[in-house]
Amino acid sequence: MHIDQLQTPAAIVDLDRLAANINRFQTYLDEHHIAGRPHIKTHKIPEIAHMQVDAGAVGITCQKLGEAEVMARSGIKDIFLPYNLLGAAKLERLMHLARRVRISVTGDSEVTIRGYIEAARNAGLTLPVLVEFDTGLGRCGVQTPQEAADLARMIAAASHLQFGGLMTYPSNEQTGGFVVETRRLLAQDGIPVESVSAGGSPIMWQAHTFAEVTEHRAGTYVYGDRSLLNAGVMTQDQVAFHLIATVVSRPTADRAVLDAGSKALSSDPARGATGFGLLLEYPDARLEKLSEEHGWVDLSACTQKPQVGERVTILVNHCCVANNLFNQVVGHRRGEVEVIWPIAARGLLQ
Repeated sequence: MHIDQLQTPAAIVDLDRLAANINRFQTYLDEHHIAGRPHIKTHKIPEIAHMQVDAGAVGITCQKLGEAEVMARSGIKDIFLPYNLLGAAKLERLMHLARRVRISVTGDSEVTIRGYIEAARNAGLTLPVLVEFDTGLGRCGVQTPQEAADLARMIAAASHLQFGGLMTYPSNEQTGGFVVETRRLLAQDGIPVESVSAGGSPIMWQAHTFAEVTEHRAGTYVYGDRSLLNAGVMTQDQVAFHLIATVVSRPTADRAVLDAGSKALSSDPARGATGFGLLLEYPDARLEKLSEEHGWVDLSACTQKPQVGERVTILVNHCCVANNLFNQVVGHRRGEVEVIWPIAARGLLQ
């Protein structure tokens, strides 16, 4: 089957570009002696996670327990879950995972760490825990090196926890100084900081400039999207993930309506661009508005305009969100369908 025969809207992945993206970044990390731990929240597909590990990644990153459970069932053996896990039910699930695979987690408060201590002690397991620190994103993470050191000491003193190092997102100019000061404080107690996990796809090619970072986490790089294209991280012919949509209406000369709306496209903006995606066949068109099942396209700047029934290829603003809206993704080579992957960890928010 050719992708032109797919019912729309459809999520498609160029398998050659996918493999090239995985291998290109892993080669870069290997050359700079940085461990790669890709974030599977972008694709949520075990087969792609295995491709990343086979290319040389030390393991994977998951954002939620449900994702980690899917990946563990597929045979992935090393999983990092950089998220505060709270409550007896989730901690019990975490311990079930820890019996099967090597799993590490993060914490940024005494409440979270106490939960890990109790769960690991009751399970008779040793759980690696990293301390998350904030270097400007303003999300999770301790705010000072002193707070990081205090939590690290708490972890190191617990009989069933192992201090696994430090974690932040994204890597930036504040990362190194925070790590150096935390390491200095912990040296007084003989506690080493053996791992510093940071990352981000927008700064993936600068990973080697963050001297204190030992492990890089990136997700979007595997597919690529309009945001990474506009950030200069990749070129258009390297982007592997696209949506195919159909023009279902041309109510006016300057408006087309697609069968892809907010339930197929991310509402996230793209750096340096307007609209909700780029129509590759009509780059001057503007995908300006979304309802649930419709995408409004402004054609006023186009010299050539699509007709009703015509199919268009969309470079999405944010591939992680768009991918999560589909049940499956179609893998193709030069337009010929080769595989259809269920998005196995789709929607697993708990």
